Amino acid sequence: MDYGYYIYGIFPLPGPQKLNLHGLDQQPVQVKILDDFAVLYSQAQQESYLASRRNLLCHEKVLEEIMQAGDRNLLPVQFGLLVSNWETFCQQLIHPYHEELTQLLAKLSGNREVSVKVFWDTDTEIQRLLLERPDLKTQRDSLVGQPLSLDLVIQIGQAIQQGINARKHDIIHLFQSTLNSLAIEVVENPPQLDTMIYNAAYLIPWEAEPQFGQLVEKLDRQFEQRLRIRYNNFTAPFNFARLRLLHSS
Repeated sequence: MDYGYYIYGIFPLPGPQKLNLHGLDQQPVQVKILDDFAVLYSQAQQESYLASRRNLLCHEKVLEEIMQAGDRNLLPVQFGLLVSNWETFCQQLIHPYHEELTQLLAKLSGNREVSVKVFWDTDTEIQRLLLERPDLKTQRDSLVGQPLSLDLVIQIGQAIQQGINARKHDIIHLFQSTLNSLAIEVVENPPQLDTMIYNAAYLIPWEAEPQFGQLVEKLDRQFEQRLRIRYNNFTAPFNFARLRLLHSS
């Protein structure tokens, strides 16, 4: 049965050359030239693809290996896009969005995406807050074993929460003031975990990455063991040019 084509990304011409990659279902990755673009695809073996960890990693690996091989100007496509035929793909995407695709590729040319995720231990931060704010600690400790009114519980809880939020804001502001000036564009995404306090992606010039990485290391040293920083210095630019498309028929 013919399930059509699974799409990974779009390049300006001439597109990747001499491909030796396998994508989903171990299918060879190929290039289709459509108008002014080179579309990266493999033959689909399923009617649709589950967004499992394995499939998502395979999708990303194809894009990253292409970039590592030297084809850096890439417009990644959201996971799961299948097209039944190239004519429909052109009618629904290439032709109506030709100018937008061209502008996005121009924006990405010479630039790369990096990301920073910052984690902390909330309980440890509360203890740090209480050590720095003896008034709060005294107030909280004085209530041990005492009958508490709901208003009092809320009052103390709010005071601690405000202190934690202020600490979080100060850390985030430091990361912003240190890193944002090197970026052409910044996307701040919602935290993915309770322990994550900052989640940002940066579009930076390729040659600026060593300097950017050094600043991240400097921040890491500054906070020693207080924070855990996850820095990804090589990824497809999903945050800055991802095409959010529905399945094409």
